[in-house]
Amino acid sequence: MKSKWSILIVLLVIVGMLASACATATPEVVEKVVEKEVTVVVEAEPEVIEKEVEKVVTQVVEVEKDVVVEKIVEREWPPIGAWPDTVVVVEEPSADAAVSRMETGEIDIYAYQVTESEVFAKVEASENLDYYRSYGSYNEITFNPAVFTNGKLNPFSSAKVREAMNWLIDRKYIAEEIMGGMAVPRWTALNTASADFATMAPVIRAIEAEYAYNVERANEVITAEMEAMGATLADGKWTYNGEPVEIIGLIRTEDERQQIGDYVAAQLEDIGFTVTRDYKTSAEASPIWLRGDPTEGKFHYYTGGWVTTQVPRTLADNFAFFYTNLGMAVPLWSAYENTPEFYEVADRLNNSDFASLEEREQLLEQALWLSMEDSNRIWLIDSSSITPYVKDVSVAADLYAGVAGANLWAQTIRRVGQMGGTITVAMPSLLPEPWNPIAGSNWVYDMMLIRGTGDAGVQPDPYTGLVYPQRIERAEVQVQEGLPVVQTLDWVTLEFVPEITVPDDAWVDWDASKDVFLTAAEVYTETQTALRKSTVYYPEDLYTDVLWHDGSPFSAADIVMNMILTFDRAKSGSGYYDEAYVPTFESFMSSFKGVKIVSTDPLVIETYSDYYQLDAELSVDTWWPYYEQGQGAWHTLALGLFGEADGQMAFSADKASVKSVEWTGYVSGPTVAAMAEILGTVSKTGWTPFTATLEQYMAEGEAAARYANLQSFYDRFEHLWVGTGPLYLERAYPVEKTATLQRNPYYADESTKWDRFTEAAIAVVDIEGETSVTIGTEAAYDVYVTFNDEPYASADLKSVEYLLFDATGALTSQGDATMVEEGLYSVTLDAATTGALTEGSNRLEIVVVSNLVALPTFESLEFVTTP
Repeated sequence: MKSKWSILIVLLVIVGMLASACATATPEVVEKVVEKEVTVVVEAEPEVIEKEVEKVVTQVVEVEKDVVVEKIVEREWPPIGAWPDTVVVVEEPSADAAVSRMETGEIDIYAYQVTESEVFAKVEASENLDYYRSYGSYNEITFNPAVFTNGKLNPFSSAKVREAMNWLIDRKYIAEEIMGGMAVPRWTALNTASADFATMAPVIRAIEAEYAYNVERANEVITAEMEAMGATLADGKWTYNGEPVEIIGLIRTEDERQQIGDYVAAQLEDIGFTVTRDYKTSAEASPIWLRGDPTEGKFHYYTGGWVTTQVPRTLADNFAFFYTNLGMAVPLWSAYENTPEFYEVADRLNNSDFASLEEREQLLEQALWLSMEDSNRIWLIDSSSITPYVKDVSVAADLYAGVAGANLWAQTIRRVGQMGGTITVAMPSLLPEPWNPIAGSNWVYDMMLIRGTGDAGVQPDPYTGLVYPQRIERAEVQVQEGLPVVQTLDWVTLEFVPEITVPDDAWVDWDASKDVFLTAAEVYTETQTALRKSTVYYPEDLYTDVLWHDGSPFSAADIVMNMILTFDRAKSGSGYYDEAYVPTFESFMSSFKGVKIVSTDPLVIETYSDYYQLDAELSVDTWWPYYEQGQGAWHTLALGLFGEADGQMAFSADKASVKSVEWTGYVSGPTVAAMAEILGTVSKTGWTPFTATLEQYMAEGEAAARYANLQSFYDRFEHLWVGTGPLYLERAYPVEKTATLQRNPYYADESTKWDRFTEAAIAVVDIEGETSVTIGTEAAYDVYVTFNDEPYASADLKSVEYLLFDATGALTSQGDATMVEEGLYSVTLDAATTGALTEGSNRLEIVVVSNLVALPTFESLEFVTTP
């Protein structure tokens, strides 16, 4: 049971927030907010709760005290919103130390994908701890491809040198020795544990053979390129203009990347380079590799680490994101230059510019080979990582992202069997970069908290990657006949039609000088068609059910702001123009055909595009105001826009660097104080951005009410980060590296909404058969496919396939395994198949793809062929 003082603190926060809501909300909204409080106040004696409510409620809200008390004491089931009252987040760089602190009760969960084998053994041996397994963490080496302005030679400005690094690095050594077996080697942009990897496995295995560890080949290519660039090898050391060719390795220190960075440095030193190891934490490294000007030559390679934050249905867009300037609006990505062929292929895959699955696979094959030649980064390993936690804590962990990257962590985290209370989460780093929804921090340490404070139009299934309605009600998708689109879930309907016509009144572009959308009739001289149309229906109670953390009711203006900013930031005539955003916008416009708001109440939106996903569920455009790096309300974004136009700050790191201004942050730092002053100004003047369009979608008095709510919020919490998620940010301390999140009393959903995600049905595969085969004779193998020691139902499996590789690593045969009975399949290599093999060791690889999890299972058996 909580103490009286704890109860009082919770109630003060609740009542303070109720006060904000009551300032502008209708009686119905106030009643709804009060009603939500029924389920989230901690357990206590009714007279205690009544006593504390008596002290504070009447001071700040015009709501009947007796009603509030009555609602709280009733404690209806099921509860509403987040399960805990408070989530405290702290920094703990060491996974080993975090596990020790969990044993002593200081920490409840270590929200990071741990890959240290020693830590894994410690967790497995503990009676108090358990772990979630995830497969979306991976490591790479990011190269700086820029030509330096300091006169020094950058070997990695040559694509051939970057490509040769694939031969110089022994990925198996990294996976087995550095990672202790908790990783597998990776060569390409496609995660090993993905459906796309399974589809493209024959091509990827060929790439693995072509780019296998070969120091001699690497040295040969690098030597030729270095000499072509004017460098000289003398006494085993490369020099340029009489000086040693220095390579600066920017090496992260928090995890295995320090060992990886040292290994890469040693390999480079062995072939004649002078390497400086620059050890940095995430916060120290970020200003150099991510926000710094790459032409200044402050680093040559960086030990990159990534987490895919939901199970991917497709990874085709990885090529555009990781290799081209379409990826991120930061200086390094702006320096990426590609061959026209690779750029076109990456862009087409990014925009689903293909008419069939066969054409898609052809583009993927091209992209895979061309990306190896480009190698702006080289891939090293895919980790099989764990997220450790104490056994009385539960959360819906994503198969790829674990807990740190899970979209549903805030909706599902709880102490088993308990409402309320506090859960303490630790992460290796905290608050390394500014938060802003448009182009703020992309660090997983920030994004976990950002996701917990935001909400989305749809939410992904943490096991399959398909999405379910969250803030939308339903959707309809039309696609042109013949396109390879399928429907799985019943909240969306799929229809194939001969032609999709873009209506004349659909918005297709934006006039930044007049702040108005341009219609199809105004832009085009002839009727436009599209390959896809999605129609999204929002619930009728959207504007009363959804409230921002400052108490402001959601409005259509929040949706329209997202539409406007999609266009405006790419227009040179706009005060918010950002050159780094232009490539992303151009890629978007290459497939976008129009958007139309059919109705505002209830909200119905049609979107027309040539871009589509293979799943109808993922071909739905919600326009929900969750931007690239978080959720944003129109009135909070207005402050950043005002400051950007005024030359004080910029949303993107790239523009901030170019303009020599502060990178916009809503949580801490100088821009928060600057935006607080702007808030005072706009509250007096009534200024709103994009007035000609945006004000059409605001309620009367909405701007004044929202600014007042935000001012009250800022006065209490001293920051401006506002979302609609299950948790709100109470305080963040970047210096102390702690943050406190509180349960959002306005949240619209029951706490049990996502309880169905308990355990992922990952197939286990065992292969039995001869390990010695005479060439030219038949060989048969049994393949067992199970889950929790029971046969995996064939109805839940998409495919069970085999790949046969000979002693050289070349693919010689592939096909479907034959089902014998539930859970048992057979693969028979006939006499002709084994007759084509030569003497030596061969490998039979089984690939199982499930309908229940978008995570294929790979298993191999090696056998020897003899004459």
